[in-house]
Order: sequence, then C-alpha cells, then structure tokens
Amino acid sequence: MGRTKTSIAIFLICSAFLYPILLISASTNYVRIKLKFNNTNRVVSRSELSQSLRARRQNNQDGSPGSDIIMLKNYMDAQYYGEIGIGTPPQTFNVIFDTGSSNLWVPSSKCFFSMSCYVHPKYKSIKSSTYKENGKYAAIMYGSGLVYGFFSNDDVKVGDLVIKDQEFIEAISEPGMSFIDGKFDGILGLGFKEISVGKVAPVWDTMVRQGLVKDPMFSIWLNPGAKQEKGGEIVFGGVDSDHYKGNHTFVPITQKGYWQFDLGDVLINGKSKGYCQHGCSAIADSGTSMLAGPTSVVTEINKAIGVKTVANQESQFVVKEHGENILDLLSEKVQPKKICSKIGLCASNGTNSHSLSSINTTMILFSTSDSSDDVSSGNGDGFCAACETMVMWMENQRKQNKTRERILSDGNKLTDAFLDANVDCENIASMPDISFMIGGKDFVLSPHEYIVKDTDDDASCVSGFTPMDIPSPNGLLWILGDVFMGRYHTIFDYGNLRLGFAEAA
Repeated sequence: MGRTKTSIAIFLICSAFLYPILLISASTNYVRIKLKFNNTNRVVSRSELSQSLRARRQNNQDGSPGSDIIMLKNYMDAQYYGEIGIGTPPQTFNVIFDTGSSNLWVPSSKCFFSMSCYVHPKYKSIKSSTYKENGKYAAIMYGSGLVYGFFSNDDVKVGDLVIKDQEFIEAISEPGMSFIDGKFDGILGLGFKEISVGKVAPVWDTMVRQGLVKDPMFSIWLNPGAKQEKGGEIVFGGVDSDHYKGNHTFVPITQKGYWQFDLGDVLINGKSKGYCQHGCSAIADSGTSMLAGPTSVVTEINKAIGVKTVANQESQFVVKEHGENILDLLSEKVQPKKICSKIGLCASNGTNSHSLSSINTTMILFSTSDSSDDVSSGNGDGFCAACETMVMWMENQRKQNKTRERILSDGNKLTDAFLDANVDCENIASMPDISFMIGGKDFVLSPHEYIVKDTDDDASCVSGFTPMDIPSPNGLLWILGDVFMGRYHTIFDYGNLRLGFAEAA
C-alpha cells in the first residue's frame, strides 16, 4: 500500500502483514533448537538455546513433535504475510500472523456485499470433508469498520502441521479499502485466549494442546528492505539460530492477553525524558507496522526527527474550553470514562472508548482533513475521541503528581497531531537514535531503522512513530510493531510466559 503526503496507513495489530508464502518441506536443513529456561538470568546464551538439537527432518519422519518453519513475504515493509490451508483438501489463504490478536478469520463464500471478498479467495465449506457447522456469530471492530461473520470448525494446515477441528471465523463483511488493497486474505492471531473474540482457543493454543510442537514457543524474524521472497520467517516450536546474533534478553509477560511486558525507559539520543519513572508497559505486536506510543513522548520524538505538525482543532478545543473542568471532575473522583459525557462531548452511554479491546487488531488511518467544521460547537465523534484521549492523559499526569498548571500547559503543547508524518529523506543521517530499555538493556533503533521509505520511489520518508494513548494498569501502553521487530529477533515463550529479544541477523 503506497504512502502519500496526505495519507499514512498505520496497520495496528494486523499490519505486520506476515505472509509465509513458501512452505518448508520435510527435507529442509533447518533444525529445531530447544529453549532451556533460566530462572536466574534474563540474558540466555546461544549455547543454552542450542542444547538438544534435533534435525527437523527426523522429527517429521518419526511422527514426533518438532518445529515448523514458514517463510514470510514482505510488501513495502508494511505487510508480512504467509500461506495457510483450511479444510480437506486444503483451501489456501494468505494471512497475517498477528501477535496482537487471537482469532483466525478468512473471507467466506457467503460474503456477497463486500468488495474485498471479490478480490480475495473465499472459504467454501461445501468443498471440505472435515468441515463442521458451528453457527455462533462473531464481530471484530477495526478502524475502518466492523468485520463480522460466523464461527465454523475445520482442519487448519500451517506449514507441515495440521491442526484438527480448529474454530475460526468465516467473514461475511469486510468494509473499507484496507481489506481490498491488502496483500493478505485474513488474519491468524497469535495472542492469548484472554482476548479471543468468543473466547475460542487460538490456533497456537490448539497446536500446543494437540501435541504438534514439542516446545511451547515460537519465534519471528522479519527482514525489512528485502525482496518479497525473503521477507522473514516464523518458527513454531523452536528458534532458527541463523537469524539472530548474541544472546536473547528475556522479560516476563505481565498481563496475559497481548504479549505485554514492562518497559524500563524510552531514550532520545541516549537521554531519558523521565516518562517511565512511574512505569511503562509495552506489547510486542507483529500485526503493527509502526511504533505507537503515548502522545507526550512521541511528540518529542517526532519533533526531534523533524516531523511537521498539523494543528488538531478538536484537541485544542477540548483543552481550551474544558481543560479546567476535566481536572475539577478528576479531583472530585468522577470516573474518567464518564467525564466526557458529563461535559457534553460524548453520548451518555460513553462512545468511542479507547480501551485495549477496541484497539485489538485495529487498522487506523491517519490522514489530513480538509474539513472546515465549526469547532466552537463541540459536537461530533472527533470531539468525543479528543476528549477521552485528553482525560486519559490528564489522569496519567495527575498520577505522576504533576501540578494543575503544568498539566494545562503541557496539554496545550500536545494538541499538535502528527497527521502528516513525512520527513525529509536527506536529513536521516542527522536524526537521533531512539532506544527502548528492556530487561535492563538498551535496544537501539537508528534513523535508518525507524524511518520508513516508500519503496515505490524511495523519495518519500515517513516517521515510524505514531502517537496513541492506550491506557494500561502500568501507565500508557507502547506498541512495538514491525519497525522494532525488524531490528530485533523475537522469541514468544508461551510455556514460560516470557519474551526474548536479540539483534536480528
């Protein structure tokens, strides 16, 4: 999907667009590397990971559980996607392997009224001998609209592994251009069951429960800037040592649902801005093309990068006209989710809530607007969303013991929205390094790694950082998407509930 100066597509939790197009046969030379758990050290050496090596070919031949490697294709560093099969015989689909969601869905043959269903293959239950009718309905909210359909059961083939009787969604409505233009047909979620729509067991859970992999973990390597055929790989049940350097730094999962962990700090050119002194959280999300983070920090990062700002009229109106009132209501212990309806900017039932569940597998399109609506009225969904975002931000600032005057002053500075995230490609060399402290170690991104180029002409450059205030129990949440995972090989250790990061190779 191309990027222009007036429209930047940010694919959240589905935009890693992982596409394993090439399935590895049993005759490959890849091996399964067993992961050994170390209770005392967060850094686990390559020698530990390399213990008990067994050839993948032998595992497949004797029928015992092993690992399965799927190659990924890369489209413009924004979509990494791969092939699976559903049914008997398998009907093939290109899917995003998304660690930020937990359901599998593909277009249904019963999808008649969405244009996207006519440009992608559709699942035909009548052609599968292992299909089982389910009948439950399902819906997933995206930034571009509601995707809905119904659950069915069938065998799912991922590489050489066949998951029996997997529950998945047949989508009968897929609104918006994102689904039409995407290289993917559907999404295969690799998050935890806790965020699964309908509470159905995710494909990965079923894979482990049916004993298809010996080690309950998977790993992802992305290859940004590569040709499509070498876009990366995902290994179910092991790690490919060819695709990382040194040792992995492991951190525990702090909240099951997303692959969420504690983030120590965020540094600009090695200097801390103090934002994480009261705690930060992050999720590793292969379904997000960019890096999303709290507005206050991303504002500083994007200014340092050289992103031009566009005034956000709705946010300016909220701070100027209602900032004092919002702080008064927070001081009076009014529930934050009720404040915007109380001051008349949201419906009384509390619409547009930016909870994690509404962000799940979301594709958000940031684009400049030519609207000349009268902001003095304070009406519309834009004002509701701006109000809810500002309430969350102000409440977070209060928890950090910021003064009333400081909160209002900073709030006025934060009413610039980076709707046009283009930067001058010629200035990349002078841009700062951005670091994330994870497990006591700095994970650095250079400008060449966090600036995304439009590969159509390499003349358009876009900041890999987008502001988004998502609340969590430990402060606002960071989403470390493909920009980060392209730099750092990631192990998703399901059995020990932890994540491991090492320099990608």
